[in-house]
Amino acid sequence: MFTISVTREFCAAHALLFRGVREPMHGHNFRVTVTLSGPVLDGDGVLCDFHDVETALDGIITPWQNANLQEAKAFTGVNPSAEVIARTIGVAMGDALKKTLPDGVRVSSVSVTEAAGCVATWVG
Repeated sequence: MFTISVTREFCAAHALLFRGVREPMHGHNFRVTVTLSGPVLDGDGVLCDFHDVETALDGIITPWQNANLQEAKAFTGVNPSAEVIARTIGVAMGDALKKTLPDGVRVSSVSVTEAAGCVATWVG
């Protein structure tokens, strides 16, 4: 099995709801790592093109840059926690890359770091 990962950052704010109480609005420099995996390399010796992964990830997170995640369409009606952000990115990456990924290659995980030592990971 082979894996590749692409990491990006975006700055955004959120105010999560915990047990019925909304925390104060605050911001993070969210670090996102998307990992793809597959069993074989192509004829060029790569799992897939890093540029395709970077372009797809940039397209997903750019609308959230310097935004209030509560107001982002992707998080309508949900608490935009790091876990939910990771899942949202993972599902969107799968959709964005389904026509370009070689057979057997998939989005295997997305990790979102919202603060040093605080990482949430979605496993696809």
